[in-house]
Amino acid sequence: MSDARIVCSNLSFSWPDDTPVFTGLSFSVPAGRTGLVAPNGAGKSTLLRLIAGELTPTAGSVAVDGVLGYLPQTLPLTRDMTVAQLLGIAPLLAALEAIESGDTAEEHFTTIGSEWDIEERTRAQLDRLGIGELSFTRPLHTLSGGQVVSLGLAAQLLRRPDVLLLDEPTNNLDLEARHKLYDVLGDWKGCLLLVGHDRALLDRMDRIAELHAGEIAFHGGNFTEYEEAVRAAREVVEKNIRNAEQEVKREKRELQQARERAARRASTAARNLGNAGLPKIFAGTMKRNAQESAGRAHETHAARVEAARTKLDSAERAIRTEHRIAVQLPRTRVPAGRTVFLGEDLRHRFGARTVLGPDGTDLAIRGPERIALTGPNGAGKSTLLRIVHGDLAPDSGEITRAEGRVAYLSQRLDLLDPDRTVAENLAAAAPGLPDSDRMNLLARFLFRGSRVQLPVGVLSGGERLRATLACVLFAEPAPQLLLLDEPTNNLDLVGVEQLESALDAYEGAFVVVSHDERFLREIGVRRWLRLSEGSLHEIAGPPGTD
Repeated sequence: MSDARIVCSNLSFSWPDDTPVFTGLSFSVPAGRTGLVAPNGAGKSTLLRLIAGELTPTAGSVAVDGVLGYLPQTLPLTRDMTVAQLLGIAPLLAALEAIESGDTAEEHFTTIGSEWDIEERTRAQLDRLGIGELSFTRPLHTLSGGQVVSLGLAAQLLRRPDVLLLDEPTNNLDLEARHKLYDVLGDWKGCLLLVGHDRALLDRMDRIAELHAGEIAFHGGNFTEYEEAVRAAREVVEKNIRNAEQEVKREKRELQQARERAARRASTAARNLGNAGLPKIFAGTMKRNAQESAGRAHETHAARVEAARTKLDSAERAIRTEHRIAVQLPRTRVPAGRTVFLGEDLRHRFGARTVLGPDGTDLAIRGPERIALTGPNGAGKSTLLRIVHGDLAPDSGEITRAEGRVAYLSQRLDLLDPDRTVAENLAAAAPGLPDSDRMNLLARFLFRGSRVQLPVGVLSGGERLRATLACVLFAEPAPQLLLLDEPTNNLDLVGVEQLESALDAYEGAFVVVSHDERFLREIGVRRWLRLSEGSLHEIAGPPGTD
């Protein structure tokens, strides 16, 4: 299994409308853990589907050495499917049960083959992923999204694959489930190719494969080391640009000086020839020679200027566009010690589930606190955010909110009018802002030119987040408490960095629900709360540190 690998040779693929995705892509993936990174829309999931055989390349070939396992982002499930059916062990369990009940038909033994320990092996795998309590007969529609993803991974691991393809495997997983998955993949000995935006998981990879401009480049080491390498390369390119700019200026200056010298020499020569009384034919020859010499010098300097410009153009093409959002938000500032929100003796039930209570829950948010709200999926974290925001009243308890706006970014990012343009939505949120200031502001949120006139409904997930942030953070009045519910869901790595840079500038209090530990560290979370089984309490840090 240590020799298992993936080889793609001159791989090309286009969609039915002839939109190209890959052209002549060649690479190989060795044994070990490889993380594949690229912006959304670059073709990462498409590439996994090509390797898995779900799509057929328009040219080139894909070869996989060994048994292949593949976990897509979205599992093809039916509502009445059971845990055993998703795991692919339902026929084996049925055959075992038949034999145990006395039915010794040969077909049961054929079905089982050598898998007599399938139930024990499956239970062990589910335990490792933190879902060992699930009944094999339980319908999938009664499970959380995270539990279904973990089951999908278990199903692939039970096949004992040599090559494993995983597409965003931590989507919908809470922090505890993520750590279980990290441990399982940490023990993986075959060939793993993983598409993901979870930087904590990417930091557990042996190498990073970057899909950029239709090509794949491999970087040894984990994601943090990859980031450092990209940063160092950018610094080299920026230095090259500065040097090239200076060279262009120097060559232009020397060209101008050469022109001036040639003009002075021509003027001096003309006077000297006139004074020397030389024959006109001889004087004309000397003049032509001087002009030709000056012309050759001019061509030489002009060529050097053009070479310097070419070098500058090459350096500028090599640099990657910076995607960070640079803004200042002084109007969001909250004085230290000021009580922004106070909820006392809160109780709430959501259907049959207790979200807060039964003994009552107290929550105080003071000053510019940066709070992470954690807990298992289904604990009621989104419900609690809605109570803090005020669009959902608790069943009982007292709530006090300070003066100042509370802004809530839900998972759906449905705050803006999808039929209005980006510019129109900002105008509605900040009517007192002059048009020129609004355009400058949108440029700082990376909306430039015709992009500001796009309807919000046609934006990508990352673009919609940036538009929402611009409208929320610069709204009138500015928010002093910001509530964010899984804000990094469906964002690529660039989008997450943009969100981090915007929140860096925010000076108010915020409460964020997220399972992305790296993101929570980058935005400066200092207080951790955990909601579980109706109880809200302080913890020292993310699960595993308290």
